[in-house]
Amino acid sequence: MVQDELPVVVVGAGPQGLAAAAHLLERGLEPLVLEAGEVPAAAVRSWGHVRLFSPWTELVDPASGRLLAGTGWQAPTEGYPTGDEWAEGYLAPLADALDSRVRYSTRVAGVSRRGRDRLVSAGRAEQPFVVHLVDAAGGESRLEARAVIDASGTWGLPNPAGADGLPALGERAAVQAGVLGYRPPTPAEAAAVGGRRVVVVGSGHSALTAVIELGEVARTTPGTEVTWVLRRGAVGDTFGGGSADELAQRGELGVRARAAVDDGLVQMVTGFRVEAVERDGETLTLVAEDGRRLASDRAVVLTGFRPDLSYLSELRLDLDPVLQAPRALAAEVDPNLHSCGSVSPHGAAELAQPEPGFYLVGMKSYGRAPTFLAMTGFEQVRSVAAELAGDHEAAARVELRLPDTGVCGGSGLFDAPEPAATGGCCGSPAAAAPALVTLGSPGA
Repeated sequence: MVQDELPVVVVGAGPQGLAAAAHLLERGLEPLVLEAGEVPAAAVRSWGHVRLFSPWTELVDPASGRLLAGTGWQAPTEGYPTGDEWAEGYLAPLADALDSRVRYSTRVAGVSRRGRDRLVSAGRAEQPFVVHLVDAAGGESRLEARAVIDASGTWGLPNPAGADGLPALGERAAVQAGVLGYRPPTPAEAAAVGGRRVVVVGSGHSALTAVIELGEVARTTPGTEVTWVLRRGAVGDTFGGGSADELAQRGELGVRARAAVDDGLVQMVTGFRVEAVERDGETLTLVAEDGRRLASDRAVVLTGFRPDLSYLSELRLDLDPVLQAPRALAAEVDPNLHSCGSVSPHGAAELAQPEPGFYLVGMKSYGRAPTFLAMTGFEQVRSVAAELAGDHEAAARVELRLPDTGVCGGSGLFDAPEPAATGGCCGSPAAAAPALVTLGSPGA
């Protein structure tokens, strides 16, 4: 089969995968979206109770909107949807519009080149991609593709509580016992810990969301104890940019979390790097590397996510050794180096890999870095689709301005007992030469 007659395989039927398919269709290329879940946006639905801090106007991809307009769908223009509302109001109709181009309950088990393992260079680029699949019943199959866009995200691979990046001793057993989890609690789950002790580990937006929800339980239910654990030695900019954040709802998360702490509903513990998780009856104890012990009844670990690269082992990738993100993009999103909370719009040029025709997009393109915006991914897939269609000028064109977080210095100094005085923040003269900051794990 001639490669041009093959589909472009898109891994993942989430916001970026479905948007990629819409852009490919506009470019005259045939997409095939492979989704491991039983429904579109399965990962989004798993945190469906959480409200996004981007408004509806920034959550609809332009090409997807044009495709949906032909079905009579009208884009919401006001408000901030929850994950469930985003999935039901936009992503599910988009998947329906793509029809048979989306295949569910299909897990990608491997991607390679036809007849070429990773070592073979001769004629490699001339061979189509081979995508190995496993269905819900365990049946195996394979298909060929002219190109592959991996938009599978990182939601399925959360970072552990262990401060060294590996599960703490006893952590796996705590997960199996149902007393430690990696998802923000739903309102019902938060209410269920009323009158008990709960620990939240992490400092990203998911942690802020959990702290706010649990703080409200502590406000209304006597005996509820909420402890918020940070690995870093100081609170720093954990609460975000506040009113300086150009995404008001994102800034509001920090404002509300700070209020929960100031009101005494949540206790903060800094410099706590988990080494072990112990269980004694119904008591769960987190043990820090410095010997401190923190007892609770339930732990919620929200320390970020990491990409699953296991099924890409036979492809030639050029990834940053720290973030596991495309090397050309890593310096823009690395919280160890990045001064202000925004990233320049980017596309096919930054996402390209030594394996021609293969691209990582969406949250997965950020590797282990946090704070990805949907509109960033929409720009990515627009550019990649243009590049695959041969429109190099459009691929190189920037069509997006991203909002600033109002936060400088990544996520704060890891070991400093107090925040360092910088004399300024984003947009100020003092920010021209930002100081180097270090971070243990993104979002922690």
